[in-house]
Amino acid sequence: MRPADAIRGHMTEFGVPHSTGGKQRVGRLSKMGNRYVRRLLYLGAMAQIMLRRRRFKSEPGSDWLSSMLNRNKKAKVVAIALAHRMARTIFAVLRDGSRYEPQAA
Repeated sequence: MRPADAIRGHMTEFGVPHSTGGKQRVGRLSKMGNRYVRRLLYLGAMAQIMLRRRRFKSEPGSDWLSSMLNRNKKAKVVAIALAHRMARTIFAVLRDGSRYEPQAA
């Protein structure tokens, strides 16, 4: 197991993988790991989604989050995906000991 998977596993809810017929599938969400950190990531993601919906009602954005919301995905599903992205970013910053530098849109 890679260190990134270990840390992300402790931080967020991930699908429990299983395979059938050689095809990998992600099953139900597990609730292992630090509950407090997992909740903070989820609440931060939901806050970002609510802000995005209020601010950009008339004009859609061109970033990843806007495209997910425009695809009529459920807000909670998008929030979990955004929490995973944030967890990966946090891990990269902690692993490298660097500062967070957002990419230009």
